[in-house]
Amino acid sequence: MRDSRAENLAKILVGYSTKVAKGEVVSIDGEVGAEPLLRAVYEEVLKAGAHPILNVSLDGLAAVYYKHASDAQLEWISPVTEWMAEKADVRIAVGASANTRELSAVPPERQTRRQTAVGDLLAKMMDRSAAGDFRWCYTLYPTNAYASEAEMSLGDFEDFYFGACLADDPDPLTAWKRASKECERLAEWIQGHEEVRVTAPGTDIKLGIAGRTFIPCVGDHNMPDGEFFTGPVEDSVEGEVTFHLPAVIGGREVSGVRLRFESGKVVDASAERGEEFLVQLLDTDEGARRLGELGIGTNYAIDRGTLEVLLDEKIGGTVHMAVGRSYPESGGVNESAVHTDLVCDLRLGGKLEVDGVVMQENGKFVV
Repeated sequence: MRDSRAENLAKILVGYSTKVAKGEVVSIDGEVGAEPLLRAVYEEVLKAGAHPILNVSLDGLAAVYYKHASDAQLEWISPVTEWMAEKADVRIAVGASANTRELSAVPPERQTRRQTAVGDLLAKMMDRSAAGDFRWCYTLYPTNAYASEAEMSLGDFEDFYFGACLADDPDPLTAWKRASKECERLAEWIQGHEEVRVTAPGTDIKLGIAGRTFIPCVGDHNMPDGEFFTGPVEDSVEGEVTFHLPAVIGGREVSGVRLRFESGKVVDASAERGEEFLVQLLDTDEGARRLGELGIGTNYAIDRGTLEVLLDEKIGGTVHMAVGRSYPESGGVNESAVHTDLVCDLRLGGKLEVDGVVMQENGKFVV
């Protein structure tokens, strides 16, 4: 029996998030565990009069790839993938991992080599998106692996996830527009200011935002959504930040991360777990040691860490910072082959100030 929430989520992804139109080429990418959602998305794309191209990967192939691929194979870019990045009108991607840790034993330098190789494609897609020539959205489909990481049963995680996506709303196509008014208000409030200061346990950091654009995230690129973000001035970041929520990055858990910045650059980095991988990530290229994003979470329906950054970066009462490439539409100009988000929790003794005015305290907005 098909889950009506998966069907509603497909309607949101196609009809609201990416607004698929007649005659457009839509790349639908996902893992085999997401079959119910992929089928529903495929159907909705056809109903919209567009041309779906379905790309489904099998469980465990990523581990096989990194185990056996030569350096030349790691650096090779499929012409099909290249064409999609340059020509597709829309991309809808669905994660459905059966094992979130399958890459834990891969030498970090092999992942870094691959990340560098695909860096130009990432840049092309981000530039096309900023120019309005390419629309994309990323979501998950609940699996036992995600449920296990979140310390929930699969049934409880399904309820949690579909609820966070508003896929249980009676009118799913208008749900995000209705739910995003506060996010849009906060993004408008912060626009035009000069500096953000974040303080929390192990954290006291300042980021310049003068001349940058804050963008409210209302379900058009991520699902679920609920944040507003910008690209901080590249050489402005000063101080230290502790990222309280652990994350799984490239199949590895990285937790207890601390970064210290001087003149916008990471000059010291440590982690309680995954430190070697973290340092390798920061050494990918020159831009990987600078921040490409400051994001402020507004989705209070996501109330706990899940080890899945798509969810955790949206938690109301948190901020996240991404090392690596900026989103051009924010005004950020940092370039890198990486864009990795890490989450700082302000709900227990944290404060976010904008030009000396408290915007958020203990995870609650006060403006």
